[in-house]
Amino acid sequence: MRTIAVLNQKGGVGKTTTVANVAAALSLTGVRTLVIDLDPQAHLTIHLGADSETDAPGVYDVLTGSADIGSAAIPVRENLWVLGASINLVGAESELVNEVGREIILRKALDHIRGQYDYVLIDCPPSLGLLTLNALAAVTEVLIPVQPHFLALQGFSRLLQTIALVQSRINPALQVTAIVMCMFDSRTSLSSEVREDIDKFLRSARDSDAPWSKATIVPVHIRRNIKLAEAPSYGKTIFEYEPTCNGAIDYMAMADWLLTGTLQQPHSLSAHADHAPSEPPPHTETEEHEG
Repeated sequence: MRTIAVLNQKGGVGKTTTVANVAAALSLTGVRTLVIDLDPQAHLTIHLGADSETDAPGVYDVLTGSADIGSAAIPVRENLWVLGASINLVGAESELVNEVGREIILRKALDHIRGQYDYVLIDCPPSLGLLTLNALAAVTEVLIPVQPHFLALQGFSRLLQTIALVQSRINPALQVTAIVMCMFDSRTSLSSEVREDIDKFLRSARDSDAPWSKATIVPVHIRRNIKLAEAPSYGKTIFEYEPTCNGAIDYMAMADWLLTGTLQQPHSLSAHADHAPSEPPPHTETEEHEG
């Protein structure tokens, strides 16, 4: 069972969109996939339609010991299950403050379902508190979505320091395996410059013992695509909402890369024009609007 935390404490970088659509792509290839929503905003839960199960137990119940993952995970698509979030998660950190072993509650819960799923993807909250700590203690891999923005690396060092601390004290198996560029626009020099800055940083760590020493930039960049922002409001993945758009092509290629380590189909950022309607919906100001 491959376990991956998708993490960036900066909001609006495409984190939830990445979890939802990579998980959907994996499930479409027959891979049994569980996604865990650790964000109290519950955007992933809503995106995949699991919020309709209002009385169903979720990740809060698992963390507080009143449910197990096997009974709380909701099937939402073929080969895709969601352990949903709710507003109750807001108080989880204070409720668990005196709990012995509070940092590894989720890891122990996942131990009971090993073998039931092929992939587990965790959507972490945009903070570095106890919920994120539980995610980092429970997985072996961290995937960091980054928006090619001049503030993209702001707070990056603190994020990596937290990962290094968790690796040294709680989870020796933890590694940063990949950085994924979201909302990428190859027509701008800024996107390429941010990518090069990250690539240079990763190369400088190659001979170190840092948990990101083997990390790589995902060779599929998620292009700016208005369809990715529209899909959640319909409770659909990009493959259900607009399966031929750039967003669907990119996330399917990214899932292929996760599964095989190579790209299964030619992928060129410059080979396709961005898919964006001439008049976007009035409520949409950016191509992606979630954390």
